[in-house]
Amino acid sequence: MADALSVIPAAVLRNLSDKLYEKRKNAALELEGIVKQLALAGEHDKIASVIHLLTTEFTYSPQANHRQGGLIGLAAATVGLTSEAAQHLEQIVPPVLNSFLDQDSRVRYYACEALYNIAKVVRGDFIVFFNQIFDALCKLSADSDANVQSAAHLLDRLVKDIVTESDQFSIEEFIPLLRERMNVLNPYVRQFLVGWITVLDSVPDIDMLGFLPDFLDGLFNMLSDSSHEIRQQADSALSEFLLEIKNSPSVDYGRMAEILVQRAASPDEFTRLTAITWINEFVKLGGDQLVPYYADILGAILPCISDKEEKIRVVARETNEELRSIRADPAEGFDIGSMLSIARRQLSSEWEATRIEALQWIAMLLKRHRSEVISFLDDIFDTLLKALSDPSDEVVLLVLEVHACIAKETPHFRTLVVFLMQKFQTDLSLLEKRGTLIVRRLCVILDAERVYREFSAILEGETDLDFASTMVQALNLILLTSSELADLRALLKKSLVDAAGGKLFLSLYSSWCHSPMATISLCLLAQAYYHASSVIQSLNEEDITVKFFVQLDKLIRLLETPIFVYLRLQLLEPGRYPWLLKSLNGLLMLLPQQSDAFKILETRLRTVPLYTFGNEQFRQTSSGNPYTQNLHISGGLQGLQITEDGDKNLDAGNFYNGINFTSKLQQFEEMQRQHREHLKSQSQSRMFTSSTMSQEIQRREEPPRQPSPVPPDLTRPSSRSRRAPGQLPL
Repeated sequence: MADALSVIPAAVLRNLSDKLYEKRKNAALELEGIVKQLALAGEHDKIASVIHLLTTEFTYSPQANHRQGGLIGLAAATVGLTSEAAQHLEQIVPPVLNSFLDQDSRVRYYACEALYNIAKVVRGDFIVFFNQIFDALCKLSADSDANVQSAAHLLDRLVKDIVTESDQFSIEEFIPLLRERMNVLNPYVRQFLVGWITVLDSVPDIDMLGFLPDFLDGLFNMLSDSSHEIRQQADSALSEFLLEIKNSPSVDYGRMAEILVQRAASPDEFTRLTAITWINEFVKLGGDQLVPYYADILGAILPCISDKEEKIRVVARETNEELRSIRADPAEGFDIGSMLSIARRQLSSEWEATRIEALQWIAMLLKRHRSEVISFLDDIFDTLLKALSDPSDEVVLLVLEVHACIAKETPHFRTLVVFLMQKFQTDLSLLEKRGTLIVRRLCVILDAERVYREFSAILEGETDLDFASTMVQALNLILLTSSELADLRALLKKSLVDAAGGKLFLSLYSSWCHSPMATISLCLLAQAYYHASSVIQSLNEEDITVKFFVQLDKLIRLLETPIFVYLRLQLLEPGRYPWLLKSLNGLLMLLPQQSDAFKILETRLRTVPLYTFGNEQFRQTSSGNPYTQNLHISGGLQGLQITEDGDKNLDAGNFYNGINFTSKLQQFEEMQRQHREHLKSQSQSRMFTSSTMSQEIQRREEPPRQPSPVPPDLTRPSSRSRRAPGQLPL
């Protein structure tokens, strides 16, 4: 301190702390000359004393003027030292940096000015303080005082020039500080940070691309800034980095992929678009590096496929197709379990397009890696089953395709059918709205006969008789109307002449017994007309319900469709098919005469010709009813045999082609008996419940009765009232 006071005149020290800027400036110039003389003389100890004096007595002074003078003095001392300033920077720079935090804006301004002058002198030697200077500038860029901001910008430009020309700058030491500052939300700071990233990336010797994962998330965060300028600057920087990635042979795709996946779910539209664009390029360029991240990438792509912004949807779909075209191997780190987990999770998406693509992925994985997918089946099977209730028809069809692929194994097939049955049972609206679609599609993808046999086998043991009847009616209607089941109908038509057809008839019959009209329809389809007539005649009044008439009406209308054209043509030969005619007349007798179905069938039967051949002829009955015809055969029955469908052996209705029709009729009657008892039980239960409720309501409405006094002699029975069993009262 004494050395400093001895070399610096008191007037200089006094003027250095003066309120007037001109006096401080003149004092600084004199101080510069003094330091220069000391430097020429090599008296660095005295120079150190001068710097110490300026620091302790001025820059750390409680007086603002002293602090301003101290800053000007330190800058002047540095200028005086010129090339020898580097050895004193450890003394000079820290007090200047400390002044950046001063509460007085003028002090902060002069700190910027002082550091600017110091940096101009020392240039490259200044780099050792870069992180501290960068941190200070980062804060000053958002200073509340416009003059301070302006001074900081000037200093910032100079520091950038020094860094770009220096070979001492350490990017490794700088990146942690940059990564920390990237989370700041202040728009001025963000502009400052993007500016530095752009400048450093332009320096050939600085590998910013290698450290991109450290600050990539921060850049993406800026894309949603409220300032258009900041969004533009961040986007420009990201575009430049993406271009470098395309041309670089060595890129850390993995770490960046994790960031992009998160940003693809950003609420900001521009951020999502940029993220999905980057992911698109990564999928094309990433190669083996990205294989472990495919599941995460898929999780980012699928929601974007349903994005409200068309540009995002387009890029997401392109990326999805690109990813699906890659044939990755589990041995290379391709995690099938994670891929399935992502697809399963997206099946719960509210967006149809996303659910469809998730199913496409499951289907693709099943085709390429069947054994691995089957090993994860327990994790996805329940979700796939629930997806059958999806409101979208396209989703349901895709789910069925996936199930069909899984159902190649018998246990999975039965599980699927059992679940469908349970789902239909608990949600009859699903059966009404989607039952036909689901069953038809299953029959197309899988074998129709196998599907129907499985449904029938499950329904045969169904204890809920109401549901069993409803389900059989639905399956029967699908069987009679769907073009996809034409081969199944053709096989059933040969039930009496073909072993396979007979077995199918028997497998369906056991469950079709739950519905009289389904049974009759099956018999007409199988051309088992004698048995159809027997079933019709076995019906009693309890079987004829409103539901029965509804089903009968449907059947009569179906008889007029192309599916039953063979049956209508057979009516041209009533002598060959007498039981067909009797069956149809039986149905006619069940219909109310005023119903449309009666008129339709009546009109059809009116066209049946009065057939005559040989000694056989059809004549109208004496009643004059043209639809109640008797078959008269002269010459006896010798040599004439009529089959179940009318060809030969009139009594063959008992047993034919492995089908015991007598036993089947008994089975049908027993099933109908169970249904009648079930209906009676339901009716009695409803009556009991209604009666109980009425009594309870009446009991609550009636006022309580007061007990009337009873004479003592009435409490004992009279001798006259005592009589022997069976004795009449006197």
